Amino acid sequence: MEANTSMTFKEAVDSGKYLVTCEIGPPKGTNIQPALEEGEHLRGRVDGINVTDIQAAAMRLGSMATCALLRQRGFEPIMQMVCRDRNRLALQSDLLSASVLGIQNVLCLTGDHTTLGDHPGAKPVYDLDSVSLLAAARGLMDGKDLAGNELDGRPDFFLGAIVTPGADPVEPQILKLRKKVEAGARFIQTQAVYDVEQFARFSEKVKDIDVPILAGIVLLKSAGMAKYMNKNVAGVFVPDDLIEEMTKTTDKAKTSIEIAARLIRELKPYCRGVHLMPLGWDKHVPAVLDAAGL
Repeated sequence: MEANTSMTFKEAVDSGKYLVTCEIGPPKGTNIQPALEEGEHLRGRVDGINVTDIQAAAMRLGSMATCALLRQRGFEPIMQMVCRDRNRLALQSDLLSASVLGIQNVLCLTGDHTTLGDHPGAKPVYDLDSVSLLAAARGLMDGKDLAGNELDGRPDFFLGAIVTPGADPVEPQILKLRKKVEAGARFIQTQAVYDVEQFARFSEKVKDIDVPILAGIVLLKSAGMAKYMNKNVAGVFVPDDLIEEMTKTTDKAKTSIEIAARLIRELKPYCRGVHLMPLGWDKHVPAVLDAAGL
């Protein structure tokens, strides 16, 4: 089946519109149907669908295969690629493979350490980091591999990267963000944001960076999840008032939708779009976007 998206993600970015992307995770196994159904909840509502790459170092089906299947169904996938699991040979080879499959959008990440995942004894690679992976992808687009060898046919990527605006201190993140843009990143998605004032300060510090930044929003599923992120996810802080909202509610999904929509409305003046991370709650994304007026 041929892809039939009306606008590529690159075209959406270039158009200057307010962008919406969302994230889905491949299955732990070969049952791809639930992931494709998650995509259906997003049809016509988002500009791109991120597909995670062995997220949190927990072994799963690959991002590339899932992206190819989404693309066959008319979606605009954004393939995440982490440096943790492959050396520079495999990373470049996978980039070429993705291009041949028609995958243009690539989000380059360093990747969570293997000790955090379900195979803690796995050897991490980290031959490249996110900045050097961006540079490698851009080199392939210029027709050469990292060793300077000529390619027979070159890929065409639309490259992205991430930033953590809630990091403390945030200056190292901003320094690395500038390096990522210099290396070829054309769009930026952020780690989860819950503190609008903090994001506004970050936004002011990077206002000279002429690349769209999409504020990340993870849908809160419970107060316990919020407390877990505060304790274990670097650079993410869920304020006490939001935790209290999730504690008191009798309808967690409804309150989560309200919080996400409110954050989107409040963040809108400070960013070019939002990146939603529903963690399996993709069916609620249309309600979030409706409530946010998108």
